[in-house]
Amino acid sequence: MSDSATLSVTMLGAGQEVGRSCCVLQYRGKTVVCDAGVHPAYSGMASLPFIDDLDWSTVDCILITHFHLDHAAALTYITEKTNFKEGKGKVYMTHPTKAVHKFMMQDFARMSSSTSDALFSPLDMEMSIVSIVPVSVHQLINVCPGISFTPYHAGHVLGACMFLIDIAGLKILYTGDYSREEDRHLVKAELPPIRPDVLIVESTYGVHSLEARDEKEGRFTSLVHSIIRRGGHVLLPAFALGRAQELLLILDEYWKKHPELHNVPIYYASNLAKKCMAVYQTYIHTMNSNIRTRFAKRDNPFVFKHISNVPQTRGWEKKIAEGPPCVVLASPGFMQVGPSRELFELWAPDARNGLIITGYSIEGTLARDIMTEPEEFTGLKGNTIPRKISVDTISFSAHVDYAQNSEFIQSVKAQHVVLVHGEQTNMGRLRAAMTSKYKERDEDVKIHTPRNLETLRLSFRGERVAKAIGTLAEKPPQPNDVLSGLLVAKDYSYTLLDPRDLRDFTGLSTCIVTQRQRIVIGVGWDLVRWHLEGMYGKVEEGLDKDGVLTMRVMGVLDVKQTQEHELTIEWESSASNDMIADSTLALITGIDKSPASVKLTSTPHRHSHSEDHHHVHPHADPVGDASSVTRIQRLAMFLEAHFGEVQFHMPDEDEGEQDDEEEEEGGGSGGGRTDKEESLLVELDEAVATINLRSLTVTSSHESLRKRVEAVLDMALTTVSSLSESFTSGIPVAPAEGVESGGDAGSKEKSSSTDADAEVGLPDSKSNSNETDNGNTSSRIEEVVGPVGNEEGEKKQQKQTEKGKEDGAVVGSDAAVVAMDTTEELPPKEGDSEPAPAPSLTMDDQTGKTDSEGAAPLDATMSDGTAEAETRPQQQPKRRSSDSDGGTDSDDGTELEVHD
Repeated sequence: MSDSATLSVTMLGAGQEVGRSCCVLQYRGKTVVCDAGVHPAYSGMASLPFIDDLDWSTVDCILITHFHLDHAAALTYITEKTNFKEGKGKVYMTHPTKAVHKFMMQDFARMSSSTSDALFSPLDMEMSIVSIVPVSVHQLINVCPGISFTPYHAGHVLGACMFLIDIAGLKILYTGDYSREEDRHLVKAELPPIRPDVLIVESTYGVHSLEARDEKEGRFTSLVHSIIRRGGHVLLPAFALGRAQELLLILDEYWKKHPELHNVPIYYASNLAKKCMAVYQTYIHTMNSNIRTRFAKRDNPFVFKHISNVPQTRGWEKKIAEGPPCVVLASPGFMQVGPSRELFELWAPDARNGLIITGYSIEGTLARDIMTEPEEFTGLKGNTIPRKISVDTISFSAHVDYAQNSEFIQSVKAQHVVLVHGEQTNMGRLRAAMTSKYKERDEDVKIHTPRNLETLRLSFRGERVAKAIGTLAEKPPQPNDVLSGLLVAKDYSYTLLDPRDLRDFTGLSTCIVTQRQRIVIGVGWDLVRWHLEGMYGKVEEGLDKDGVLTMRVMGVLDVKQTQEHELTIEWESSASNDMIADSTLALITGIDKSPASVKLTSTPHRHSHSEDHHHVHPHADPVGDASSVTRIQRLAMFLEAHFGEVQFHMPDEDEGEQDDEEEEEGGGSGGGRTDKEESLLVELDEAVATINLRSLTVTSSHESLRKRVEAVLDMALTTVSSLSESFTSGIPVAPAEGVESGGDAGSKEKSSSTDADAEVGLPDSKSNSNETDNGNTSSRIEEVVGPVGNEEGEKKQQKQTEKGKEDGAVVGSDAAVVAMDTTEELPPKEGDSEPAPAPSLTMDDQTGKTDSEGAAPLDATMSDGTAEAETRPQQQPKRRSSDSDGGTDSDDGTELEVHD
């Protein structure tokens, strides 16, 4: 079967019928079969499930719920007569079930061997028994990758269980026959602690409710006593194991309380039951507390004082029939053949005798037909026998009635309920009743009643649960917390863990793939930088560890001038980095064909370039003294497009000085009031919203306007920011003296905060720095606004610059977004030793090579190949990004040309 997210449920038996239970579950290429029984009303091949409709070599496992013939008798035929052994499937049942199943199948093989339609030989049966894997209740069994199950107590008979099956994460509860009522020796069925997706449940009694246990026990013993008083014989047809033990416990206790019955024998007509009684005594620990308590007091409840086995002599049936009144429990319960059928034919003509049917009777059997009390019936020899014996029905069947079944179904809370093991009428009535109940409770639960060979297909949403382990599980997550880590999938289970825990929990290791691409170009280095600035807004320029001139794009990709007219692109492979590499490669290979390149280099000239004459791309990030004004103008233009006129508010110098003094008195943690800082004012009707240009927070007395401005501001920040401002990672390139860094022309002087290892850059969407708190847009960062072109603004800016040098923030012309890294040392304070000078770098005009002193090298590896990838064990260096640029324009007189 294809690996689909659809569960297929096919009934090979027990679909709208009782008997030959066999349910096939198929999901994501896995196949599980639950039960394999025969139909008691038929014989030979006709009694088997529809086994020809399944390729048994594809079955991963067969689960048998209990030892009754209608659930387990076809197992030997399937394992020995089909291609089941050609596959890797296994058979599972509980320890008590396997012990009793062996005796049941021996008796079944012995009785069927005398007929011409025997399904298998005793040797086949022995071979099948050997292949069965016994399991314990509550034991988690992993069958194969993707399939596991756990048995739970089901009541019904000794060893009976229901299976909670997990197939590729889909949970299915298959109940088999179960009882929710604790009787004299068995526990009641359990409610599994895990909610399944699908419940496959029996519907034997439909909407019929059984009488209470005390009432039916009293009615049963009174009826037996009355038949004996009138001088008759009592016939109790029952299966050798299961309800027979329950009836024997009831009768033995009643006989103890009534001495007048001590001379009335109770016979148990089953050699099989005699053999299996040792099994019952062995598995006392699986029974209820009443039996375990008696056994602990050396009172074995299965050693009966008033019950004996029938004589082993030939013709014992006639001797008992002609003798004094007695009670006989005889198998089988359906009276098709065997001792129960022979005794019934002998006792039927006598009105003093009585027949009490104590269990569920399948349609088509004599027990079911005789419940209608016909005047006569046909014997095994074909003769007509009159019926005068009294017929009564008192159900001790260990099946759930409507009250118990409906309560269990609702408690399980499965999304889909599949009804099986019930006649069509009973099943339909139960479906209608449960549908009505769910409708009243406004619950969307689907109830299905598939027929035999009718495949039911159930689709489920692809929801999966990942378990967080290791470091991620040390601290319990709180609502709205975001967990990030590696998602490891194995056998349809998912685990979320920290990359550092990968080796400890999975045995796996990680590596970094470094990719390189060599490009031959016919344009100059400055023209390449000009195009990169236009695309990404800003690039860092410097040297790698080998002294090769390098530009770093968006902090993750290096463009190196390895030779004249040859560039090497190098990056660490990842989904996002590969996209950046693709775009960079496409940009560089198209430079010589770009009309902008032709226009820029069409007029050759040879004179010295000063920093004021550097060709700045119109789309590059604004730099220099006017950068802050440009940023504010772009932001204001975006806001004006949405709200109309936007006013810029600059506080007076006296107000700013007073505000700074208040901040210093408060320990620098204040931040001042909104009206004391540079801001933009948005007016709409009579409502006003103020945008603080330092914190990028919005304040307004009008809540709706505040939320609207926050939303537009969020879009504006994304729109006016370049790619490099929105993507921050990597280690900055070592700056080179005489080499323009990052395109920040005219920025010869860097604030001391740059040496404080502050992380510089606009909010990084990759690192989730753009968070919202209480409706405030953008991140918890501070944007320092540059000069605004008036005297007051210049004084204000100068004061901010001096204060920024003390606090370690990048201020002034950089107009950058700053997030301090508190884990690194701050710059030396006044009176301390001076910080180490920035690395120096010189360029050789002839060779284009550079020499650096004290430059921090990049962790890069050179390659001579055109395109190659390198892997190395993954390291996790501490990364920081920097917007500060410490270089100046090259003054070597190099001219820009287009080379064919």
